[in-house]
Amino acid sequence: MNALTRSISAYWNSSIGKKLIVAVTGIALVLFLFGHMTGNLLVFAGREAFNDYAQFLHHALHGAGIWIARLGLLGAVVLHVVATIALTRQNKSARKPYEYQATIKATKSSRIMIWTGLTILFFVIYHLMHYTIRVGNEYANPALYTDAAYLAKTGEARHDAWKMVIDGFSVWWVAIFYVIAMTVLCSHLGHGVASIFQTLGWNSKKSRPLIEQFSWAYSAVIWLGFVSIPVAILVFKFGR
Repeated sequence: MNALTRSISAYWNSSIGKKLIVAVTGIALVLFLFGHMTGNLLVFAGREAFNDYAQFLHHALHGAGIWIARLGLLGAVVLHVVATIALTRQNKSARKPYEYQATIKATKSSRIMIWTGLTILFFVIYHLMHYTIRVGNEYANPALYTDAAYLAKTGEARHDAWKMVIDGFSVWWVAIFYVIAMTVLCSHLGHGVASIFQTLGWNSKKSRPLIEQFSWAYSAVIWLGFVSIPVAILVFKFGR
């Protein structure tokens, strides 16, 4: 085992190392969520605006950018969940019988965070299979999902991502599952964002109430942004 491997192993085995991994991957995911939500809301701007956005993403870095982002997202979620589970197990094994009740309460909260984190990981995998790999649907069929208006205007074919989103959330159980997953995600965020501040030492007794308010406010914005899309399509028949 070389020096680099030993350093990585020692960092991972330390409680501080795992906490920092959880915090850093958490920051990356929090920032990604806001950017992803903003882009998705372009669906309300119509087919052209949303398909322009999708085309930009798929052509970034000659097509490599979108896959770097996808694999980076999946890797960050996996690392975030694995580090959280390892940290909780390490804390549990080190706990003593005479620990304060507050510590036991914190451990119970950590268990809930683990289960919501695993649920989110499952959703990310499903979401990639549904809209990216397009398993079990016809979203990759150019005969059904070619942007006809863009083809007539430019003579070039491009994928009709707007229609794909509309059709995807027109299936009632997909829309409901998405809303449930976003609710679980934002419940996780409500605790998680505040925990990032605490791990990085940006939390104090005076600032804690403000940080908690910001954490839940951010979670509410993310929830409203993401949930508005399937609700508008399923309930209000947007785009149909």
